[in-house]
Formats: sequence, structure tokens, C-alpha cells
Amino acid sequence: MHLANRRRRRRALISLTPLIDVVFILLVFFMLASSFLDWRAITLNSPAEAMAGSNGMEGALLVEVRADDLRLSGETMSAETLETRVAVRLQDRPGQRVLVKPSPGVPLQRVVGVLDALAAVGAGNVSLVRDELR
Repeated sequence: MHLANRRRRRRALISLTPLIDVVFILLVFFMLASSFLDWRAITLNSPAEAMAGSNGMEGALLVEVRADDLRLSGETMSAETLETRVAVRLQDRPGQRVLVKPSPGVPLQRVVGVLDALAAVGAGNVSLVRDELR
């Protein structure tokens, strides 16, 4: 009888192999179904290239990205107002140069959000500048 109980216990064990196979198939499915081509890239040129194609800072819009607000040419405004003002300016001057200057300590994600917003309104000539404008 003791031997019969052992055989029953062994047969009662559930094998994890089919479960692992199903999880592996699901993993492969989701990896193949996902698209990794939707990554957005930001093209940045070196300062020498950016300055060579334009006439310096004259006539450019300066967008300051601060921790708590945004400034366009020294005037504090919201992100929506900034987008509207830049869009209006781009209608008058399609090649308008826009300079984005992040303040020290501003998270990079906030700066990228501003760059995305500027690109969405059609700003193509955008440069990222440091604290010291030269």
C-alpha cells in the first residue's frame, strides 16, 4: 500500500513545461507584434554648423525653459500660448530661427517636450543653446 500511495502522488504532480511553453509563445508574439520603429529622433547639429547657416542670433526667437514656466523673448507664458505665438510668427516668416535655452536644473524631458511642441507648430530652424549666448 505504501508503494501505491507514492505512485499516486507522483501522478498528481502538475508539470510546468506546458505553462512555460505558452508563456514563451506569448512573449515571442508580443515581441514580434510590437513596433520599435516609432522612436522619434531629434536632429541636433553642432554649434559651428548651426551658426554657419544663419546670420547669428539677430531676429531669432528666444525660448527660455525654466523649472516652473516658459519665456518667449523675456515674457512669461504657458506652453499653449508659446505654441500659438510661435505659429503666428512662423506664418509671417517660415524660416524663423528659434533658440531654446534651458535653465540649469531643468529636466531634459521638459526641454524635449518644448522641442516637440515647437516642431508640431512647424518650427524647422530650432537650436538648443547653453547659458552663455556667444
